[in-house]
Amino acid sequence: MFFLQMAGFPGSGKSTLSKEISKRTGAIIVDHDVVKSALLTSIGDNRIDNRAVGAISYTIEWALIDSHLSTGHSVILDSPCFYPEMVEKGVKLSEKHKAKYKYVECYLNDINVVQQRLKNRERVKSQIQQVESEAAFFHWVENSKRPDTHEYLVIDSRKPLDSYINDVITYIHT
Repeated sequence: MFFLQMAGFPGSGKSTLSKEISKRTGAIIVDHDVVKSALLTSIGDNRIDNRAVGAISYTIEWALIDSHLSTGHSVILDSPCFYPEMVEKGVKLSEKHKAKYKYVECYLNDINVVQQRLKNRERVKSQIQQVESEAAFFHWVENSKRPDTHEYLVIDSRKPLDSYINDVITYIHT
């Protein structure tokens, strides 16, 4: 059993990789965008601050992760992982349920490729449509919150999925 925490800027390939890992391992995906979009749809636009919706979304997601791990399921959290408390919570829940903690960052520092991916994907309500600030983009890309106490894997997600999926699966199973 494992808990895999995904990381990377929106459009870097986290969801695509998460889905392929799930297919190959049977792990349950808890997707931040699915939860946040459902909340945004149910409460309506402009009725609550976007940051508050994000915080509520994460509370729900951690409860789902805890529940799934408690029943022996491997879980993937598909989320950017921009905050240190995300890693801390992931490590603690893994320890609580005796699951292997894994962390994979989809690294893509080409703003043009990210913009193209954001433009071409089927977007849900919570997802950004485009990168608004080049400075903010490079700040977030270069400052993912990686674990201090566990090994992690950074993949070049500009490359085709087939070129790194086997490395990711090997990493998860070690």
